[in-house]
Amino acid sequence: MSTQTPKLLARKPEVTKQGHAKGLIFGPSGVGKTWFSLAFPKVYYIDCEGGADLCHYQERLQASGGAYMGPEEGSLDFPTVIGQFKALAAGGHGFGTIVIDSVTKLYQTAIANEAEKLGDKDAFGASKKPAVAWMRQLVNWTAKADINVWFVAHEGTEWGLDPKTGQRSEIGKIADIWDKLIYELDLTLQVQKRGGSRVAIIRKSRLTGFPEGETFPLEYADFAERYGKDFIEAEVIPLTFATPEEVAEVHRLLEIVKVSEEEIEKGFKKAQVDSWSEMTSEQIQKWTAYLKKKTA
Repeated sequence: MSTQTPKLLARKPEVTKQGHAKGLIFGPSGVGKTWFSLAFPKVYYIDCEGGADLCHYQERLQASGGAYMGPEEGSLDFPTVIGQFKALAAGGHGFGTIVIDSVTKLYQTAIANEAEKLGDKDAFGASKKPAVAWMRQLVNWTAKADINVWFVAHEGTEWGLDPKTGQRSEIGKIADIWDKLIYELDLTLQVQKRGGSRVAIIRKSRLTGFPEGETFPLEYADFAERYGKDFIEAEVIPLTFATPEEVAEVHRLLEIVKVSEEEIEKGFKKAQVDSWSEMTSEQIQKWTAYLKKKTA
């Protein structure tokens, strides 16, 4: 048994620049979620509901310099949507914001499709597993892509025990989506209609400009003032992905050097990828250098 003292892995804290806005927005139908999200710069709008093809939505999208992707283009298919995130992360397109509206419909469609496929074998939440795996991939690409991202979700009921009666009852409203999504993002907003106005309630936040519990008008100008308009409208910095030649070189070296599947899987997890081709050029070059060192 080795008695060597483990190496400390933590690094010196660095002050990083605030990036593009990435968050979750939820509320009942007709409260203004879509209208608000379409006001962001150059929206690449993934319409899972198929309801934003109406004239006023299309005009607002056109005014932002955006583009529309509906069910006919694959907005209800997770692999297609994730493929669009990868393409947008690569840059060279001119878009500044991705909106998935609603991510609830995308998620529930994946569950329904899996439940139909499993039939009687659907037990213990089996039909949810693929949808959750797809959501994790989507979150990974959201973190990687240097672009504004909004997940628009339906509103669901939060249940709990009434402290007075001890009975299960409604205790609030939550986003009707994969329950871990709220933890993966920096900001969650609940939208409500109050008289003739619409407001956003900050339900969860890691951002100093958005203290939890506060409200503000559901307008792009108000959001941009809090977040920083320069950050939202900053130019998208593209990711440089591994070239076919770089991927081929790693495969060539792996035929020479013995590396366990466990080590490769650990490397994929750290890089937040599922294959060599999904790595950035910088990531795969580090692997190439590591493998060449092992050959020596």
